[in-house]
Amino acid sequence: MSHRDSRVRLNVICLRQCLRWLFGGIDWSGITFRVDCRWTPSTLAAGALLWAWSDEQTLTERFRTVRRIAICLVGGQQQLAKTYQAFTKVLRRWTDELVLVLQAALQARMQDTLPRHWQVGGFVLFGVDGSRIELPRTRSHEQAYSSIRHERRRGARRCSRPLATKDRLKSNSPQLWLTTMWHAGTGLPWDWRSGPADSSERAHLRDMLSGLPAQSLVAADAGFVGYEGLRQILLGERHFLLRVGSNVRLLKKLGWARESAGTVYLWPDQVARQGQPPLVLRLVVTHNGKHPVYLVTSVLSERRLTDHQVVQLYARRWGVELFYRHLKQTFRRRKLLSTSAANARIEIEWSLVGLWAMALYALVEATKHKIPPRRLSFAQLLLAFRRTLRDYLHPTERGQRLCERLRHAIIDPYQRKNKTSRHYPRKKQEHAAGPPLIVRASRSQVQRAKTIVNERPRRLTA
Repeated sequence: MSHRDSRVRLNVICLRQCLRWLFGGIDWSGITFRVDCRWTPSTLAAGALLWAWSDEQTLTERFRTVRRIAICLVGGQQQLAKTYQAFTKVLRRWTDELVLVLQAALQARMQDTLPRHWQVGGFVLFGVDGSRIELPRTRSHEQAYSSIRHERRRGARRCSRPLATKDRLKSNSPQLWLTTMWHAGTGLPWDWRSGPADSSERAHLRDMLSGLPAQSLVAADAGFVGYEGLRQILLGERHFLLRVGSNVRLLKKLGWARESAGTVYLWPDQVARQGQPPLVLRLVVTHNGKHPVYLVTSVLSERRLTDHQVVQLYARRWGVELFYRHLKQTFRRRKLLSTSAANARIEIEWSLVGLWAMALYALVEATKHKIPPRRLSFAQLLLAFRRTLRDYLHPTERGQRLCERLRHAIIDPYQRKNKTSRHYPRKKQEHAAGPPLIVRASRSQVQRAKTIVNERPRRLTA
């Protein structure tokens, strides 16, 4: 006969409450498993989240730990898969559908529960950037993610100087490229795309535009400057704020729109020959203390967005860099553990969803006590979740429930000293972007612009 007091509250109850809140309102009917499958869509999603939250050293140990917790969550009413191989097999089949459903639910929950932080400066501000995730050097990863995985095509120009053996081995290191759309108001991810090490982050951005709310403002660095992608943003009734460098040519005095002191145009020659319209932009020049910074935005009205606000909103873009630090350093996803390409993709997908879900749940608890999102500590919220996972069968101590721990998962008010003088061994030594090439439009360019003036879409110049 068990002597456990039924009135004792276990930590697993806190996990069940968290998952119920995250899964609240989700319709799983669109995902149908086989009749003989031991998982259901909700239990598989819960198991995958717990698998991502676990801090065990190996993926197999994470599954064994999570399986025991999942059985406790469902109350022993459901027989779950016993092997890690069976778990990853069903995840490979259903990760895309499950992540899509969870992503839509988390996005809706962000808007409903955090309305005060939804907009920044009158815009739904997003920052976008890419980063590389290291992978184990296996044949599967080299064939799927290495930058030199493709054989040289017939007719392709041969490299004048072949790579040295050391350089070739370094370039063959398998890496996963991750491009993340990050919501600046809440500090949480919104969407992402992954691919091989030589993936195009501009293509990833174009692929994510359809999922952005109307009247969004996308802030990005100089690597995202491209006519096709920027025009696609404008045609979708959205705006952008970019930094431009010496690799960009801007025109002035083109006469294609009503101009002011900062009006410039992005109109490459190839685009002009195809008869496509120029992009009307506003140039804002600021200084970061070391060198000038050149910013362009599609918001032409200074009443709606002043130059000072342009600088402030672009500074908020730095939060996406901090998110990558949380993901790779605090969450320990700098290098994935999966040895196969298919498993590496599901590992990074559920790592992102898991970090997003933990941070959103913690942020909702923090905002109840008027704590701003910028003070949320990812290290502390990870510690709170993992302590609850580790002690899931232990009774909750007074003041140590998961929601109470998350209320204290905040950054301390201590003012850090300036660290710019320190010499870090792995610090990137990047050169400044340099000023863009700003030239006066030639007579032929002005005449060519007049031929397409009647085709000018209003939203491109408003």
